[in-house]
Amino acid sequence: MPCWKKRNMSANRKIVYFLSHPIQYFSPMLKALAEVTDLDVYYYSDASIKGAIDKGFGRSVTWDTPLLDGYRSAFLKNHRGDHGMNNKFWDVWNPGVWKTVRASGAEVIILNGWTYSSSWLVLVAAKVFGKEVWLRAENPLNQELRKSRGLIWIKTILLKYFLFRWFVDKCLYIGTESKSFFSYYGVPGGRMVYTPYAVDNAYFRSAWNANKDRLPQIKASLGLPAGKKILLFAGKYIPKKRPLDLLEVVASLDRENYFLVMVGEGELRPQMERFIRENNMDNVLLTGFINQTEMPLYYSVADVFVMCSGMGETWGLSVNEAMNFSKPVIVSDTCGCSTDLVRHGINGFVFPEGDLPGLKGSLLKMMESDEDRARMGEASREMIDAFSIGAIVENIQRAIYAG
Repeated sequence: MPCWKKRNMSANRKIVYFLSHPIQYFSPMLKALAEVTDLDVYYYSDASIKGAIDKGFGRSVTWDTPLLDGYRSAFLKNHRGDHGMNNKFWDVWNPGVWKTVRASGAEVIILNGWTYSSSWLVLVAAKVFGKEVWLRAENPLNQELRKSRGLIWIKTILLKYFLFRWFVDKCLYIGTESKSFFSYYGVPGGRMVYTPYAVDNAYFRSAWNANKDRLPQIKASLGLPAGKKILLFAGKYIPKKRPLDLLEVVASLDRENYFLVMVGEGELRPQMERFIRENNMDNVLLTGFINQTEMPLYYSVADVFVMCSGMGETWGLSVNEAMNFSKPVIVSDTCGCSTDLVRHGINGFVFPEGDLPGLKGSLLKMMESDEDRARMGEASREMIDAFSIGAIVENIQRAIYAG
């Protein structure tokens, strides 16, 4: 175990969790963790609270669900000011993490990834002051192996022989591809903890139970046609999400039977609008940005959820959300969640990224039978129970008390 100072571990170990900024997907997990552990959370930036420009959406975003309720948290001084969070090394610079780590009284420091400069400061401070470092990361091996040999060689030196060997005590993996990534870079199974990528299942399941008996009214309120199958895409209109793939496929389908709803916003919107005009597609709705409290309406009325993302889609939490609404899913094989959340032919289909005939075939097959589609949706709902915040908390607790 990497250690620079001898530690005397207690049974009730305090945790300090460092995150880049408040994230709508993480807040319910932090609240649940705070209920059973002594937890402090520190953020490098308050950009998501202030409504800074989100580069992916191309607009300022303020989430309409509580991000700071239910757990102790504080914002560290960011010497980059109001710089937006774009997953870049110098988006934040928080030298105050050094003092925070030293004075925290924590025995376990949890970091989410190693992208930001301040995370590297935390790593060094934690080792100097004798803290355990647990690293949670999303990286899927299937995408890692598509990178250049030179980059993989550099990352092998950096990760296998430096970061994971000397600075990280435990690696928290989110799924099969994430575990394979850590294994590839030399982390033994005994130093890994399974913390499945999850959304607030209880919240979304409650919304589905409240909505499922009034779907015609919800469709009408959203301006959607009553007699067509609703295909749902939810994500930023950016290259890694490949929204034009889905548009191209839908353009070749019978417009009398299918209606595509694309929830999101982003830089590709002009290209998408041009494609829609050129192909006279009157069966597509580009909603623009939709906030968290409104999303259940769109999930509820969907007949199938589609994610056709490419490189950079390390998981795809909107698939988790859709599955809580008993929806069958069609997911590209590049998405980090495809291995864990999709059982081909059981709750949906996996198709090769960029394979438009494969995507079309999956859609047509899923739409052949209302009964089969309903069966797939029920399988989704049952499967997603295993990917829960409760499982994250339970596994972290078990690892804490194991010492």
